[in-house]
Amino acid sequence: MGCDRNCGLIAGAVIGAVLAVFGGILMPVGDMIIEKTIKKEVVLEEGTIAFKNWVKTGTEVYRQFWIFEVLNPQEVAINSTNIKVQQRGPYTYRVRYLPKENVTHDSQTNTVSFVQPNGAIFEPSLSVGSENDTFTILNLAVAAAPHLYPNAFVQVLLNSLIKKSKSSMFQRRTVKEILWGYKDPFLSLVPYPISTTVGVFFPYNNTADGVFRVFNGKDDISKVAIIDTYKGKKTLGYWSSYCDMVNGTDAASFPPFVEKTRVLQFFSSDICRSIYAVFGAELNLKGISVYRFILPPEAFASPLQNPDNHCFCTDREISNNCTFYGLLDISKCKEGKPVILSLPHLLHASPEVAETIEGINPNVEEHSTFLDVEPITGFTLQFAKRLQVNLMVKPAKKIEALKGLKRPYLVPILWLNETGTIGDEKAEMFKNQVTGKINLLGLVEIVLLSVGVVMFVAFMISYCACRSKRAK
Repeated sequence: MGCDRNCGLIAGAVIGAVLAVFGGILMPVGDMIIEKTIKKEVVLEEGTIAFKNWVKTGTEVYRQFWIFEVLNPQEVAINSTNIKVQQRGPYTYRVRYLPKENVTHDSQTNTVSFVQPNGAIFEPSLSVGSENDTFTILNLAVAAAPHLYPNAFVQVLLNSLIKKSKSSMFQRRTVKEILWGYKDPFLSLVPYPISTTVGVFFPYNNTADGVFRVFNGKDDISKVAIIDTYKGKKTLGYWSSYCDMVNGTDAASFPPFVEKTRVLQFFSSDICRSIYAVFGAELNLKGISVYRFILPPEAFASPLQNPDNHCFCTDREISNNCTFYGLLDISKCKEGKPVILSLPHLLHASPEVAETIEGINPNVEEHSTFLDVEPITGFTLQFAKRLQVNLMVKPAKKIEALKGLKRPYLVPILWLNETGTIGDEKAEMFKNQVTGKINLLGLVEIVLLSVGVVMFVAFMISYCACRSKRAK
């Protein structure tokens, strides 16, 4: 009887040890299986989970616009007073709903090329009004004239056309016209061939961005989705030195196994540059653990604050000898038009920049850009891209519409919030196909190890206690 009991205790201890060892072995083996599976599924080739969602995103993406209406246009134009603005919106459009086109695989370089078609569909139910709502904004063509044509004689000629067309520093335009374009009366009188259509995002519909060529990750998973060339080049031609390089991905995904210490680099044609995001927080998104990466203030810092940004300072007058921060002059990217980008409401910008503007109220929570990345796959499951479009207006003595200005003005036109969040159905599918299996495997590993250790310790204690009792 005693022998049977001792044998049973030893057998239980052995079983526990085996379970613990099996659980311990399963950890590295399981990690290897996970890594192998993930590496296979994130490659951009036919048949993988990544490729299916890469060609056409399963996430609905919306772009909201807030228009900055100018409340005192006459006072600004005549007396050069501070500009009073009030944001109107949101006016919401669905974007990025079209699949990538001209998708071409190159097995020699392990790359895939494509263009991304552009389209915008107005969403009345997500907007405060219609596309025909009308606001007072800066006259884009008149404001750009002195920048594009600094010669005094040319400005005299342009002034006569501006007066003949009855144009002024400010104008009334609909939301649709402001965003997507309108035939400008002043430009229509210019006697030589130029584009007479003006709009903040003109042209957009029925156009395409690219060609992009990205690495498919088949030979090196750490390069998957990273852009090799944009429009056939590795540089943009807008900036000097390394600032001109096309770096990172398009932000829709990143190479897998993302760590919190990684700096995520991505390229955005909207801002005509590559930029980066750093880890901010770990969050739960519809039952999926994600890392939130945020665009840091240093990305738009002045060269004094961040010397790495010295090559983004292209106009010493606008930047006050490269001391202002929070602004990005993209005029070279916009054919010389004085377009200045910032975060909404001039968030993280120099206080001096907003001194001539009333009605600006920056808010970190509402106006910051972020990416929520699932760390194992590198997929971006939620994002918010927020930026503001401004125009620099300067006095021009030969142009009557602008001669009343006593100083240059940074005039906000609009700000946008482009967002996308994985849908409930897609989130469930993602959990079932990816994170659910990984979590289950991790749970099995922990249960086997824990139960095995507990069984081994319990049975060994019982065996020792039994031996001790018999000895007495």
